[in-house]
Amino acid sequence: MVTVAAVALLGALPEPAAAARGARPAPWGDLFGDGPPRLRGTLHRAAVPLPRPRPADAPKPDSDKPSGQAAPASKPSLEPSPEPSPQPSACRLALTDAIAIAPSIPDIRGAGGCGGEDLVRLEAIVLPDKRQVSVKPAAILRCAMASALADWIRTDIAPLAAGLGSTISDLDNFDSFECRGRNRIIGARLSEHGRANALDVRALKLANGRSISLTDRTVPRELRETVLHSVCARFSTVLGPGSDWYHEDHIHLDLMERRGNYRICQWNVWDPLPQTAPLLPAERPEEAPPREVAAKSGAAKPDAKSDGAEPEAEQKSESNKPATKKRRQNRRF
Repeated sequence: MVTVAAVALLGALPEPAAAARGARPAPWGDLFGDGPPRLRGTLHRAAVPLPRPRPADAPKPDSDKPSGQAAPASKPSLEPSPEPSPQPSACRLALTDAIAIAPSIPDIRGAGGCGGEDLVRLEAIVLPDKRQVSVKPAAILRCAMASALADWIRTDIAPLAAGLGSTISDLDNFDSFECRGRNRIIGARLSEHGRANALDVRALKLANGRSISLTDRTVPRELRETVLHSVCARFSTVLGPGSDWYHEDHIHLDLMERRGNYRICQWNVWDPLPQTAPLLPAERPEEAPPREVAAKSGAAKPDAKSDGAEPEAEQKSESNKPATKKRRQNRRF
């Protein structure tokens, strides 16, 4: 509103009066076109450099594309870029086809921490003489566990089978990877089977058809003890008969890591049971000394007590004694 009022006042003044008084034109006269325009300064022409000539050895432009036309921009891809494949571990590089037939499988990430990384499917173990020991059925294990099993079969069990006059042909896999708690108890801590870090072995089969059950009492004790010492030296956990009733028919092996490198080896090698259980006691041998016959209780008493007075007194004294309660001994089964 102030600007409008100033313009109105300027328009009311007559031009001759303003010129007669010699008043200086208003500074905003150029803004409203009252006076002649004036130059702001002298114009100078700027020298624009020209581009350098194209070198003779430069590649020729594509004749198909018109000059001055920019290349079309590439459209962004909507598909996700593939993730780079992880590098194989040192265990995977060492577990070659000359040691075991164990192809790699994708990582497993299940509920409750089940699964693992660097997993393989152990199908067979290759002996130093190129013979294969089939794992039936194939076991899903971590690479470290599969490598330990292969080394055990190649180094310990193969010479043991050779001492029996045959070669090992099969490894009876009772259980490998399974997402479950310990001893299949609901709510228990996650088993090493759930981490693909354990294998249950039931028997070893030889090429001559013989099957060596590791928990069979009829198998020679020395043979079972040899297997016991070999597995306890290689695996951090060994559970068999005598550990609990869950492992009476197989041997559990795993590589569980514990504080201080603590190891568990619980496997009792039982002696074979007798062929026939004795129903009656054995007969007394003829050379045994004669049995001593105990004296009758009435003959040992003196004649003074025969009238019955003393026994009656003893009976009364016994009746006056306070009754005592016998404690029941606790027995452990």
